[in-house]
Amino acid sequence: MSENSQVKLVEDRSLMPQVYIIGVGPGDPDLLTVKGQRIIATAAVILYADSLIPDRLLQYARPDAEIIKTSDLTLEQIVAIIVDRVRSGMTIARLHSGDLTLYSAITEQIHALRSANITIELVPGISAFQAAAAKLQVELTVPEIVQTIILTRPTGRASAVPVAEDLASLAAHKSSLCLYLAARHVETAQAQLLQYYPPETPVAICFRVGWEDEQIWVVPLTEMAIVTAQENLVRTTIYIISPALAEINGEGSRTRSQLYHPQHQHLFRP
Repeated sequence: MSENSQVKLVEDRSLMPQVYIIGVGPGDPDLLTVKGQRIIATAAVILYADSLIPDRLLQYARPDAEIIKTSDLTLEQIVAIIVDRVRSGMTIARLHSGDLTLYSAITEQIHALRSANITIELVPGISAFQAAAAKLQVELTVPEIVQTIILTRPTGRASAVPVAEDLASLAAHKSSLCLYLAARHVETAQAQLLQYYPPETPVAICFRVGWEDEQIWVVPLTEMAIVTAQENLVRTTIYIISPALAEINGEGSRTRSQLYHPQHQHLFRP
């Protein structure tokens, strides 16, 4: 937590012996929700994906909490630990990077825990694309330029993308496209994107957003693969491909939203 923060963390003694699956955001402890902080400060056991979550997020844990890294554990091992601790009357915090709705592999955990009659509560988090856009100081939905955000990934070893969601077909929309888990497939991804996006389309290459060693490069789409290779990026990288990124340096159309326009009338401003 930042030195200027006024939030005081206290244990929530009302928490039940169950598992709380928490999206802890992209890595910056200040982007963890207050609810997430409160549960972490109370939990007797914390399981976290240590390959994706920085240790500094554990600063909120109580001194006697059992801390368990899960990067080398299987689903069966993780579930067995949770079931054992909950049945022993403990509160469990299961930490996942980013937000739980995106590539968090929680579905199979939920099914297994429900089968074991373990009560579950999910706590959402900030996604990397949101944190990256904030760092870039850009809105990904600019009036008359782009009004749709697509979140996707290429096919990988652990997960196949449905044919209908092929990257090239999604690129045809020319929307703001946030590409996860793609650093190892960047050359193929770039070629697919270039089928529809103009070569000069800006791409934000965002490495470890929210971590202490965060880096962000904004380059033309044609340089997406070469910069990735030059910087030796193979994981924890998200790409944002969007015409809205032209607004960063004032290169866009400067189209104004009607929402606050003096000539725009609505219910609260006749």
